[in-house]
Amino acid sequence: MRPVTDDAVPSSAETALSGAALIADHARRLPDSPGVYRMIGDDGEVLYVGKARSLKKRVVQYAQGRFHTNRIAHMVDLTRAMEFAQTRTEADALLLEINLIKTMKPRFNVLLRDDKSFPEIVIRREHPAAQLRKHRGAHTIKGDYFGPFASAGAVNRTLNTLQKAFLLRSCSDSVYESRTRPCMLHQIRRCAAPCTGLIALDDYGKLVEEAEAFLRGKSRAVMGRMSQEMQAASDDLEFERAARLRDRIRALSAVAAETQVNPESVEEADVFALHAEGGQACVQVFFFRAGQNWGNRAYFPRVDKADTDAEVMSAFIGQFYDDKPIPRQVLVNVLPHEHELFTEAFSMKAGRKVEIARPQRGEKKGLVDQAALNAREALGRKMAEGSAQSKLLAGVAEAFGLEAPPERIEVYDNSHIMGTNAIGGMVVAGPEGFEKNQYRKFNIKGTELTPGDDYGMMKEVLRRRFSRLVKEEESGDDSARPDLVLIDGGQGQLDAVLEVMADLGVDDIAVVGVAKGPDRDAGLERFFIPGRTPFMLEPKSPVLYYLQRLRDEAHRFAIGAHRTRRTMEMKRNPLDEIEGVGPGRKKALLHAFGSAREVGKATVEDLMKVDGVSAALAERIHAHFRK
Repeated sequence: MRPVTDDAVPSSAETALSGAALIADHARRLPDSPGVYRMIGDDGEVLYVGKARSLKKRVVQYAQGRFHTNRIAHMVDLTRAMEFAQTRTEADALLLEINLIKTMKPRFNVLLRDDKSFPEIVIRREHPAAQLRKHRGAHTIKGDYFGPFASAGAVNRTLNTLQKAFLLRSCSDSVYESRTRPCMLHQIRRCAAPCTGLIALDDYGKLVEEAEAFLRGKSRAVMGRMSQEMQAASDDLEFERAARLRDRIRALSAVAAETQVNPESVEEADVFALHAEGGQACVQVFFFRAGQNWGNRAYFPRVDKADTDAEVMSAFIGQFYDDKPIPRQVLVNVLPHEHELFTEAFSMKAGRKVEIARPQRGEKKGLVDQAALNAREALGRKMAEGSAQSKLLAGVAEAFGLEAPPERIEVYDNSHIMGTNAIGGMVVAGPEGFEKNQYRKFNIKGTELTPGDDYGMMKEVLRRRFSRLVKEEESGDDSARPDLVLIDGGQGQLDAVLEVMADLGVDDIAVVGVAKGPDRDAGLERFFIPGRTPFMLEPKSPVLYYLQRLRDEAHRFAIGAHRTRRTMEMKRNPLDEIEGVGPGRKKALLHAFGSAREVGKATVEDLMKVDGVSAALAERIHAHFRK
């Protein structure tokens, strides 16, 4: 792919042009070859990204002024510049277009929202004793990957079952190397304990191969071998071993029964079903791997009423697979626009043949129909919730005297224990409910704060949050500006926050303090607004319940972040704090004494017996634990 450089930056003469005139001026110099174009508005905002078999012919269409929708006409009017990239083939142009849309998120394109990576299971083979674990993100670890699973819950349930059935370790390498006796997982028969030699590495390797075979869909063969071993153990009167094999077979039967979906019909496929209604759309995605159903998830892409179902489906699956492995088969209820081109591009990207099909009969059509039913029901629920949400936001605006229903509400809360491990939490809500990808946590860093100074903590959190907002707005991005800020606290917290926001020049944002009632009773909250007497809302008011949910969500998020930080602090090894004790000496000390606590009890003479520990280092270690 190469850029068309003569039009990448408009000349001074061209800058006076805009809209259709500017597009026509660019079209005169464009090649009759595949590529990608970008329409750019004021302040460099990317309005739209598109691809074309012929850049010249496609861009000329915009200049002619014959538009199917007012939306496209509006986009052309807003255009102030264009950029182009020429590609070798139209398939290359399609893949580049998909990548640019995901990166730039143009407002006139169909956009896939909430595009998180899916959890997978990996058998990590970088160690002589392979590790079974959950994984997200790029495949940077050497091993075998299985997935995607639709949710963390689905992958955790499968992991638990696999540990019971195949006894594979889940511990980290550092824990594995430091073990001197089997851990609790071995005691409850979920690990074969290769760390202490209770199973030979060759025998452990056989368990790993069985787990891999099961995850590749060979569950019947694996359970058949286990049944034969169980019968042989019973015949040899090894009843304890036979009972262990029986339990492993039961575990595998449970996971197979939960996920089995006619492996003869669908071996490896993703199923997409689109349902659009009232200017909104839902795409339901089901994952099938190794003849097993590994879950489903609903997506709600940003669409326009003028977008056809085929256009929405093409935009969705293109962005969906931009950073995900593509299965051999993609089943849909609506063929994507230019599905032959998608088949070519996906096959090129995957390095093998990929089929995109709309089944007309049989079991595959049944799967697509089931996904379509899920999509229709999910969209119905979302539209009902959205209607109720709009009424609630209108009620919030009325209660707090806002000019319009808030589009973005930020709620803040702090969590700590006597000032230690203090965390500030921010949750965000809007017309579509909680926006969890916008949540933020703030580690309280102020060294001058008195432990437990809630006012000081809140001021630090709000100063850091709105200092960043000011910088973003200076660069032209005001998408993260809240319409309403809710603070957990009364007049004192409110005054502290208002002081910070006035210093930063963002005192035009509505701020409300929410104080818990006497004895912290829900329903008796008092609300504090600058210039108004503190007031309460009507008990059992839907708006009051909504505000309680916002406050409780902020409280839950802050407490969760605090507990995570506290747990990490508790897990820190005291040896990590000692100068001169690196990974090698730490490992030697733990091997010699079993734990950091025992190292702390050791004498200087005992410490000097450990390989690599000098007299000076032994003195330092001994002194560290005597502080």
